[in-house]
Amino acid sequence: MANKVLYIHMIGAFGGASRSLFEIVRAFPATQVTPYFVTPKGNVSTFFKEIGGTIIEVPGLTQFDNTRYSYYRGIRWLVGLRELIFLPHTIGAMRRAKRDWGDVDLIHLNEFTGIIPMLIARRMFNVPVVVHVRSLARNDAGSWRTKWVNHILREKASAVIAIDENVRASLPQDLRVDVIHNAFTPAPAAAFDAVFDAKLKALRPGSVKVGFVGNLLKVKGLYDLIEAARLVKGSGIDVEFVVVGGNGRSLAGIRGRFLKALGLAHDVMADLEVLIKQYELRDTFHLFGFTADIQRFYPQLDILCFPSHYDAPGRPIFEAAFSGVPSIVAVRDPKPDTLIHGETGLAVPPQDPVALASAIMALASDRKRSINMGSAARAMAQKNFDVQTNAGLVLEVYRRCLDD
Repeated sequence: MANKVLYIHMIGAFGGASRSLFEIVRAFPATQVTPYFVTPKGNVSTFFKEIGGTIIEVPGLTQFDNTRYSYYRGIRWLVGLRELIFLPHTIGAMRRAKRDWGDVDLIHLNEFTGIIPMLIARRMFNVPVVVHVRSLARNDAGSWRTKWVNHILREKASAVIAIDENVRASLPQDLRVDVIHNAFTPAPAAAFDAVFDAKLKALRPGSVKVGFVGNLLKVKGLYDLIEAARLVKGSGIDVEFVVVGGNGRSLAGIRGRFLKALGLAHDVMADLEVLIKQYELRDTFHLFGFTADIQRFYPQLDILCFPSHYDAPGRPIFEAAFSGVPSIVAVRDPKPDTLIHGETGLAVPPQDPVALASAIMALASDRKRSINMGSAARAMAQKNFDVQTNAGLVLEVYRRCLDD
């Protein structure tokens, strides 16, 4: 009989964390897992339904953010008001899950910022918990928040999964952690996106295509990318930048206006459109919007950029690698399981548009080097990010938790 697994997912917009979970659960044999999802409202539910998931949607789930980049400090403490507002929805969602779904065998939290809903669910269901850590944890040993989060991971989680060695290094060294990489299925999506395909065909033949994939958030380094595009244009190298993704959060209503006024949220799409006009980049910087047909995009690229401020590699770099595309990644200390500087791509400092532009120009002007890097990146992706292998490793973690 398949095990009933309750997945707690923290973000309603389909992005890296949700795609990673989608890929893994889709790869599970139907006889092994029956998935149930609690998630904020958003297009992510469409994808979870595709893999047979039963879903409860709520306006939001309470988070406790102690990631290295966005931990609470200064004005960011105001974000805690949002988490308090979401607390009744969080409790209500878990009560509804218990009422509608009865008992489950296992809880899987899809990002460790969801510790509060995880604790509520654990108390209600009294089953083992797997915590997936996808972001670099803040490892300030003197912080009460870090101590509390680490205590929860040690005492309340039956297993902790880190998505790569960078994330693993941010967690306590005495904590048992399984490093299981994300996975990707490098095949065309079932639903062909003709509009997206037409945009791809409209790109200039012969130009070097530099791509970005992800939700449009300030933290993803998109303002750095457009500054780099301005510098690259001045070099005379024929480069086109293609951004695939939509705004990562809704900024409608009073809450959205309040967050924008405090500088805690940005309409990145609108900001980029203004900068494209201001920098005269209409012929070289393209905003394609969101598409589920992402597998068709990567083979059209020459270079993938991941200029995130998180100081960590993201899943687009190995997604692109399956198509033999090298990456330029904003990370100070890349680990060899995700990026080998000078071999599978280039590492640049985060929040440094000049360094980013220099790296783009270096690869754009040396196609042989870029192609060789892409071949090495493909070999790494096939070794570390195979979906069947990594889905099997996650199932092994589930079995270990259920057997304890």
